[in-house]
Amino acid sequence: MHNDTDSATAWLRQAAPAARTASAALARMPEAARNDALRAAAAELLAQSAAIVAANARDLAAFDAGGGTAAFRDRLALTPARVGAMARGLETVAALPDPLGRVLADWTRPNGLHIRRVAVPIGVIGMIYESRPNVGADAAGLCLKAGSAVLLRGGSDSFHSAAAIHAALTAGLRAAGAPAAAVQVPPATDRAYVAAMLGAAGLIDLIIPRGGKGLVKRVLAEARVPVLAHAEGLCHTYVHAAADPGMARRIVANAKMRRTGICGATETLLIDAAVADALLPLLIADLSALGCDFRADRRARAIVPGLTAASDADFDTEWLDSILSVAVVDGVDAAIAHVRRHGSEHTDAIVTEDAAAAHRFIDGIDSAVAMWNASTQFCDGGEFGFGAEIGIATGRIHARGPVGLEQLTTFRYVVTGSGQVRP
Repeated sequence: MHNDTDSATAWLRQAAPAARTASAALARMPEAARNDALRAAAAELLAQSAAIVAANARDLAAFDAGGGTAAFRDRLALTPARVGAMARGLETVAALPDPLGRVLADWTRPNGLHIRRVAVPIGVIGMIYESRPNVGADAAGLCLKAGSAVLLRGGSDSFHSAAAIHAALTAGLRAAGAPAAAVQVPPATDRAYVAAMLGAAGLIDLIIPRGGKGLVKRVLAEARVPVLAHAEGLCHTYVHAAADPGMARRIVANAKMRRTGICGATETLLIDAAVADALLPLLIADLSALGCDFRADRRARAIVPGLTAASDADFDTEWLDSILSVAVVDGVDAAIAHVRRHGSEHTDAIVTEDAAAAHRFIDGIDSAVAMWNASTQFCDGGEFGFGAEIGIATGRIHARGPVGLEQLTTFRYVVTGSGQVRP
């Protein structure tokens, strides 16, 4: 362990200063040059697609040998289509407006001083993520466009995939004349590299964890660097008494079963008692046909006999699988109370044709993303028009919800005078 710690420390002491130098170079690069670098990296992802998929096959073989859920295997798996989607994500980010140099506020003081608040890069970002190797490409693209360098530490289960993606990205950067040190990955899977990044005060400006509850908890407990974190995605969909039944069925099926392993997947269905007798059996039948299992409260089981009984802990569980917690509630206030008691302030939705009820629900919850008549799976940077996302933030400082280009900048003040001195 001592040797692993020494190796991780030595890597960080070399990688972080190189990243700092690269971030300074990126900050000086014109937008067109950063966009060219992103497009070159996208082209290399496509050119090296076969090698990336082959590396991913090594990770999948190790995963299969160790056992795991189908949902987590889906998060890990790469196909040529998913590599193509990563490349398109970089191209989309390149086409987005430049987040740097934006004047966020502009005013003149009575003494004639002209003050501007201007968007600037954060600097060096440390990204610690699990399972989904495409996260590395998304994070790299967003950081590069926003003028920051990034140190990417993926999960050990995606080590070979992450290394192959990194090789493609840096080949693209070199081809475009951009600093390859702007995107770096540790050379090994040991957790000492995570510890080194978390303790890198002064070397890394911001840590962004993206993964399960255990990862985020560890990062928040150990980090000596500012953290942009998210809680688990314990998302709710509330079917209100005034919901359109057909819409509710479509939304609930999609919100739960489109991809069960993502943090925006609905984990709990709340249904209003006023429509539960008629609508809950239909919702359960739709979801059952898609392979979903259930953990239901007493009132739901009375309407649909045979459902597995839910414990209190089930309503606090982010399943990330084909399991849905179900509860019958008495109106909007009861739904709000349930979300506040069990939710993670990630994404919560109401399905209703009653605008007053929708606004009451939205105003009553404190989620980073509140939705009305839409699937919770739309909580995604790409779907928000950000091009891609580096994660979903559920904290209250700096950013909330999908974190895209604008959220990956900070700001400074530029003050222009005409000889003023302070009395």
